[in-house]
Amino acid sequence: MIQGARGRFISLEGGEGVGKSTQARALAAALRERGLDVVETREPGGSAGAEAIRGLLLEGREDRWSPRSEALLFAAARADHVDKTILPALDAGRWVICDRFLDSSIAYQGGADGLGDEAIRTLHQIGSAGLLPDRTVLLEMNAARAKSREFSRDRGQLDRFGKRGAVYHQQVAQSFHKIAMAEPVRFRIIDAEGPQPTITRRLLKAIEDLL
Repeated sequence: MIQGARGRFISLEGGEGVGKSTQARALAAALRERGLDVVETREPGGSAGAEAIRGLLLEGREDRWSPRSEALLFAAARADHVDKTILPALDAGRWVICDRFLDSSIAYQGGADGLGDEAIRTLHQIGSAGLLPDRTVLLEMNAARAKSREFSRDRGQLDRFGKRGAVYHQQVAQSFHKIAMAEPVRFRIIDAEGPQPTITRRLLKAIEDLL
């Protein structure tokens, strides 16, 4: 890293059960092996304020919040996360690997819940000054396979989003793909099927131009 250079911001996106959290950890470890200073974080969460909101968003009944309420809560959590964790790390020249970011809100609340992309992006502009990752990697997997992995991982204890039906999650997957196709410079789409080390190599290839 050149002295004084700004760090890089990488987000991993995808539906439930595609392995984002596992691959975020693996990618961070691989980058550290290359001598980079890496911050691992997640959404919702990643700062004290955002972690407090995380519990409100993920726990309880499926209908605990309306789509508008969810969008506002996610935007508030993200604003604190950006201010307290992401921007300070980038300004210090560190790499930030984030498990979910803005595009999850666009895919879930904007797409599957029908609020629309523009509403979510407006909230993001207000709360986080429109910050976008340098690279977003979308992990895609067969929906049935992803659902099976998620249920096995959580032993049936799914959060509010995991409890939603197959049609909802298909809409989320379609929304993610649409976002990625519309922003080919920022996005890379990778196959999330296969051994974990193989997927990590795909991730590294997806960001190699930033290294």
